[in-house]
Amino acid sequence: MKNVLRPLLVLPLFAVPLPVTQAASYGAGIENSQWYLAASVFNCTMTHDVPGYGRAVFQHRAGEDLRFYLESNLRLMKAGQASLNVEAPSWRPGVSPRPLGQVHVSSNQRPVQVGTPQAMAMVDGLMQGMAPTVTSQGRYSSGPVRVRLSNINFADTYQEYQACVAGLLPVNYDQIKRSRIHFKLDSAQLSDADLDRLDLIVRFIQADSTIARIYVDGHTDRSGSRIHNRQLSEDRANTVAEYLKANGVPEDRIVTRYHGERYPASSNPAENRRTTVRLEREGERRSLQRAEADSDPRNG
Repeated sequence: MKNVLRPLLVLPLFAVPLPVTQAASYGAGIENSQWYLAASVFNCTMTHDVPGYGRAVFQHRAGEDLRFYLESNLRLMKAGQASLNVEAPSWRPGVSPRPLGQVHVSSNQRPVQVGTPQAMAMVDGLMQGMAPTVTSQGRYSSGPVRVRLSNINFADTYQEYQACVAGLLPVNYDQIKRSRIHFKLDSAQLSDADLDRLDLIVRFIQADSTIARIYVDGHTDRSGSRIHNRQLSEDRANTVAEYLKANGVPEDRIVTRYHGERYPASSNPAENRRTTVRLEREGERRSLQRAEADSDPRNG
């Protein structure tokens, strides 16, 4: 029996299918798209769950403007840059995406944080039925990661958000927790600007039930004698404390102290003619009680 040699069939290289890198896309569908509003006089926050990824959040703190961030424990995006676009949903074919620029991607639990102009443009896109989308290089794959916000059920939540913003306090805790009330040379009289600042402090204390202590520290420059300066710093501290008490701040929360020319805040004498008002919330570090902390110019 003869051995028959059969030709080997060789396929050309271009006939072998190659793997296709696809984007990992995350976004809520029509059936599970929800927006939630958390409202208070301190903060207005719109939160959107992104299935498989985490959360998308628009946050508006008192005394600040709207900002946006993504939040995820998975950290699927590679640190670097990502593109931000407003895209049409799948049921609106033919509508060109609108680029909003590049955004920074970090490696923490809030990899993308967006400032006010881009955040407002995202809101505008959502109100027009579009889908803001962040596209980044994947951290664990060669393909991109896309996180898309759904406009479904956004409009009603946005109306509630606007009502919330109208009721925000003028300032937040970080902006009001340390204040300086300045005085003229050898004076303990409050100016109109000082009264406005104290009114803000009173309003915030009345709204925030977690404020446990209000430290009022009187100071002077070095222009007088030590005895005179101590008395003047006492008068300045008492002037501020009495105004707070007269406007409803509980007396037992106020701690009044006076230091004369000690603990200068600056080499400029005018900066040292002051009373500092510092708020302390329950559970905060007790080091905030120290009067000498105000000698750092960053503290006021």
